[in-house]
Order: sequence, then structure tokens, then C-alpha cells
Amino acid sequence: MSIITLGIESSCDETACAVIEDGRIVRSSIIASQADLHSQYGGVVPELASRMHVEAIVPCIREAMKQASIEYSDIDAVCVTKGPGLVGALLVGVSAAKALCEVKKIPLVGVNHMAGHIAANYLTDVSWEPPFLCLVVSGGHSEILLVKDYADMEYICATRDDAAGEAFDKIARVIGLGYPGGPKLDKASQTGDPTAFSFPAPKISDSLDFSFSGIKTAALNTINQVRLKGEDVDVNDFAASYQDAICSILTDRLWKAVKKTKMKKICLAGGVSANSCLRAKITEMARKNHLELCLPKMAYCTDNAAMIASAGYYDYVAGIRDGLDMNAYPSLEM
Repeated sequence: MSIITLGIESSCDETACAVIEDGRIVRSSIIASQADLHSQYGGVVPELASRMHVEAIVPCIREAMKQASIEYSDIDAVCVTKGPGLVGALLVGVSAAKALCEVKKIPLVGVNHMAGHIAANYLTDVSWEPPFLCLVVSGGHSEILLVKDYADMEYICATRDDAAGEAFDKIARVIGLGYPGGPKLDKASQTGDPTAFSFPAPKISDSLDFSFSGIKTAALNTINQVRLKGEDVDVNDFAASYQDAICSILTDRLWKAVKKTKMKKICLAGGVSANSCLRAKITEMARKNHLELCLPKMAYCTDNAAMIASAGYYDYVAGIRDGLDMNAYPSLEM
């Protein structure tokens, strides 16, 4: 008999609900985006995000169930993001999930948001399974994990300071692209010259760790130098060059992790996995070295509840359950 999981995601500025069958088949996926609201402020305003989640969470749950044609009695587990993320936003989803589980007597499973991003690959390729290496890249995370099994993951490396997504967002704002910075930087780069500007790659001895604070500072200095001369920064060239430099670093570290672990299966996860430059570089690296590659579908790169319901499914079948005392954890580790 199939296992049906209802996923709830509210870690940042997307209110999302989804219904997944057996951890792989998407029965419905609803996302209420707040991007237009936050764009006028140049970034996510936590208090506004929380209020918007409160307004959207129940309609999202109802619509997800309607599109999946299920009743509450069909749900085997409610899977909700418990962290990391904005604590106020997380609490909305966690509270809704706990209330639903208490009233309808459904098991509750709290899910790590980053484990959800990794699970996006299971929704993309129904045959994809551990073990594999995963490059996780988002606004708050840049790390490579060896996924030995669905609930057994080992850190290979992480960022020592800024994440790649944060580095994209900050420079996108500085050169006037606004919010959300990453996608707008990617779009601007399409008609730019990736060799127009050069940026230094971090040098960390005896480690595969990332560091993006230096390249971000170098980019800011370059922008200031150009403007001090009374000139304008060519936004498209700058976007293409900066993006190429960061994606080259990410690709280089993943290749070194492949050589270190001897793993022949690789995938991406997180919001930055939607970046066209990164996808192209990773695809070429995999082709040249005969690696098996999974790139998550664009719909599952950014925050969504389908990935949470998928990750929660594997916890559920492993016997993991959470009580009504489960909290939201803004700095939750894998």
C-alpha cells in the first residue's frame, strides 16, 4: 500500500504545501511566493514573512489536498520543516503541522530543510538513490555531503564564512539588480562577458572548505574603483564574470571531493542549483569524467514542500516520529 506524506514548508519567504506518494511521486505541490512583497525592501523582512505565512498556510494545505484528491484519513504523516530558517516563519509551519496532527491524529515528522533540498533529486529522478555526493548551495549554505544512505550523511566540506548564494545576492544589490539577487544576476549574465573582470579564488591549504568573503570583497573593491574613475560598471559583464568565478570554485571543490571519496555519482541541491552557469559547469565536469549526474528540476531547486514531504517519507519509514513538543530550530545542523 502506498504511503502518503503531506509536506509543509515555511522556512523563509515561500509558503508551500505538497502531497507526495511513496517519497517520489508528486501528487500536488502548492507554493505561495512572497517575492513581490519583499522585493520593494531589497530582501526578506522576517516579520512580514511570518505574517504572510499565517495568511497563506491554511489555504495552501487545503489546495494541496484538493489537487491530490485526498482526505485527511489518507495521510500517513505530516512532514514539516523544523529548521534551519527564520524562526518566526518556521513557527508558523510547525504550529500548523502540530495542530493538524493533534486534531486528525496523524504522525508528525520534523524535517531538516537542507535534507529536503537533497531529496529534491529523488523527485527529479525516481531511480536516484544513495550513495552519492551532493553539492548543497543556497543563500545560507555551501557544503558538500557524502550521502551514504537516506538518513546517513557525512560532511566533506563547508563554507568558512559566506555562502555562495549570499555572495550572489549581496553583489546583485550593489550593482542595482535588486531582489531576488541570484536569479537576476544569472539573467544579467546571459549577455555578459565572463572574462571581462577577474576575481581571486580562495586558497585554503589542506581543506576543501569554501570561502566567499574574499571574492565578495574583491568584487566590491572593483566596483568602487570603477566608480571612482567616474565610469559605470557594465552590469552584464560584471554579473557574468562574478558568477563564473564563483561557479568555477564550486565546481572545482566538487571535483576534488569526487577524487577524495572515489564517488562516481553526484548531484546538486539548494536554491543556487538553479543557476545556469553552475549547472553547465557541473554537467561538463560530469561528462568529461564519466560521472553519473542528477540536476534537480527547476521547480524543486527553490523552497518547496514536495522536497520536505519526500525527505520526511524516508524518516517516517525509518520509524522517526516527533512529539507535539517539537520546536522550530533556526540554526539546525544536518
